[in-house]
Amino acid sequence: MKFMGKGIVGIDLAAKSENPTGWALWKDNVIKTTLMYDDEEILKEVTKTSPDIIAIDAPLTLPKKGLFRKADVELIKTGYRVFPPGLPSMRLLTLRAMEINRLIAERGMKTIEVHPTSTRKALGMPLKNPREVQKVFEELGLNGSLKERLLTAHEIDAITAALTAYLYLAGLTEIFGDEEEGYIVVPRRINWRTLKHGK
Repeated sequence: MKFMGKGIVGIDLAAKSENPTGWALWKDNVIKTTLMYDDEEILKEVTKTSPDIIAIDAPLTLPKKGLFRKADVELIKTGYRVFPPGLPSMRLLTLRAMEINRLIAERGMKTIEVHPTSTRKALGMPLKNPREVQKVFEELGLNGSLKERLLTAHEIDAITAALTAYLYLAGLTEIFGDEEEGYIVVPRRINWRTLKHGK
């Protein structure tokens, strides 16, 4: 699996800047990952990289009313488990994501909202064990940080976010939600092994 453009960035955003945010950059078949903290650091790397697309694992919008957006309801009905951004415990993350998304948009770059656990479920990958997920990424032929060390759960989620964006650009995703409350991108239900064989 190779991405031949300028790059894809996946971000597993933390609710607070003192907690680690996972970052992944995918170019060719090499993925470099790291942990970041404050908004300035994230925006600096986004600007420097200028990727084709940025996939953010965090709600990028709040519901118009109540706890759920249309996208959240649709995902749950389809069998995916997401935490609605209207929950008090999710509000801090959502507000941070909305601000970062706004600043990225001002720089003329495209973002999508993703949910890595749903991505892994759609692709038949391990859901929660970071080491097992890392092995799957290696089997897909991806190199870089994956081959250098055991990655954190945040970095694994960031790679999963980038993979979702890769599939989005390839036309292999479903989009839930609406323009008013925002969209969530999830892969079509295809086994990850078919990606390995280029199908």
